[in-house]
Amino acid sequence: MDQFTINLLFVGASFALYIGIAIWARAGSTSEFYAAGRGVHPVTNGMATAADWMSAASFISMAGLIAFTGYDNSTFLMGWTGGYVLLALLLAPYLRKFGKFTVSEFIGDRFYSPTARIVAVICLIVASTTYVIGQMTGVGVAFGRFLEVSNTTGLLIGACVVFAYAVFGGMKGVTYTQVAQYCVLIMAYTIPAVFISLQLTGNPVPALGLFGDHAASGEPLLSKLDAIVTDLGFKEYTAHHGDTFNMVLFTLSLMIGTAGLPHVIMRFFTVPKVADARWSAGWALVFIALLYLTAPAVGAMARLNISDMMWPEGTDGQAVSVEMIENDARYDWMATWQKTGLLGWEDKNGDGRIQYYNDKSEAMQEKAAANGWEGNELTNFNRDILVLANPEIANLPGWVIGLVAAGGLAAALSTAAGLLLAISSAVSHDLIKGSINPQISEKGELLSARIAMAVAIAVATYLGLNPPGFAAQTVALAFGLAAASIFPALMMGIFTKVNNKGAVAGMIAGLVVTLIYIFLHKGWFFIPGTNSFTDADPLLGTVKSTSFGAIGAMVNFAVAYFVSKSSAPIPAEIEDLVESVRIPRGAAAAQDH
Repeated sequence: MDQFTINLLFVGASFALYIGIAIWARAGSTSEFYAAGRGVHPVTNGMATAADWMSAASFISMAGLIAFTGYDNSTFLMGWTGGYVLLALLLAPYLRKFGKFTVSEFIGDRFYSPTARIVAVICLIVASTTYVIGQMTGVGVAFGRFLEVSNTTGLLIGACVVFAYAVFGGMKGVTYTQVAQYCVLIMAYTIPAVFISLQLTGNPVPALGLFGDHAASGEPLLSKLDAIVTDLGFKEYTAHHGDTFNMVLFTLSLMIGTAGLPHVIMRFFTVPKVADARWSAGWALVFIALLYLTAPAVGAMARLNISDMMWPEGTDGQAVSVEMIENDARYDWMATWQKTGLLGWEDKNGDGRIQYYNDKSEAMQEKAAANGWEGNELTNFNRDILVLANPEIANLPGWVIGLVAAGGLAAALSTAAGLLLAISSAVSHDLIKGSINPQISEKGELLSARIAMAVAIAVATYLGLNPPGFAAQTVALAFGLAAASIFPALMMGIFTKVNNKGAVAGMIAGLVVTLIYIFLHKGWFFIPGTNSFTDADPLLGTVKSTSFGAIGAMVNFAVAYFVSKSSAPIPAEIEDLVESVRIPRGAAAAQDH
């Protein structure tokens, strides 16, 4: 059986499972559509949250960014996992106790203002739409490879699949679909990692193999990798090369962005009790850790395998020949990925070999001149393909490649569905029912939610055709927007007495300054060529667009505080509401014994 047929079997079986679950768990009421009837067990919810969270950015893109950058991109791991600690301790139980369907509904009621609710909806849509662009980018990469079609065709096919099960299932269908998707994606991520770790280190646990010895050379694996990448003119893999201030800001932006993402927070509205919300966050962190502890090993081992394949005789020998790439079965993955437009090479000097090195390094430029090389000939290696190509690079069995195909699609589709549900809920429940037409029927509200989701899919697909960066980089922008707009409003709503004017001014200020900073670096509305700066040469010192969310959050807090102080205090009933959310019922004041 050829690889294409194996891929179709794995992907087809997994899709049949997802759509079957969506039909079985189809939402019949607004409670089931928005919050799955509030009857989801904490462990189930934790697994669904993990699938909702571990998107194309985590599964497909993150290890690729780590592989080609090294230690500096460990910020993705620290920021995204650290955010769940904030979520479990500071937000999830209080928001569940409030008892609403959506984040915008909480903000509108807490800040006793329809305007605050509408502003929250706008912030949610902006952040979630940016996030969906990253997911659809991953969907296009995965479908393009495993259906052996162009990236664009893969993106359009993926959009149709998301529409099929997200629009009809609502939160109830999405929850149980995401449980199945988590099982698929975690097996798809860890099984190839175990195989590759055994090949390279003899250790079946990838996280331990990363710090073990390279089986072929007897050297520590990371020392071996450092030696190879520096020989090719790249920066040392395990060292810190970037700006520390930007690194701290980026990590903070990812952390508070995690705690402010509406599609993740919505998951904690689905459990029966307040205590279950905290347990759900804990279980989600456990399930997420299974992948995140493996990701650094996947990145490092893949980078080593790629370097070895491009220099089969070692960095002191000859580069791989074009004849070997075309005729050796171990290199078949290169031809397959070339069809997607995400991998490319060119024999620039006509010597019949493909030299892969850092042609911007002065030392390598001297070596290239001496050897007659005319630049790096691995001209295109999209970071988003690395995890999906990893089992092929390592020559693993066909069924493992098929499993990774299903896992990559599960990761991208699960988060896309959660985000689209957050967008549709904001439009139908908060905007239409909450502001425009409060008398709308339940049937009309469900219809408007599904129409909003369909429109969101169309917009995300269009923008996904020309994203502002790799999947994980695009997602990082969404986290910055959530960090700057939604997280401060939630924190102030629970723990402070900020009034409605302060909250609205803070959200608008945080969102606007962050959006402007992103557009200045990524292009206005992500249109290529309209940017004035780049992340390599940013506007403010060393602060990249992906790191600005933390500064936007500070702006939000500051504006909200000063505007609130200069206007009327919150009403007594809202103060009582805040106290009731934050303090357990029946709790008495401490007594001196």
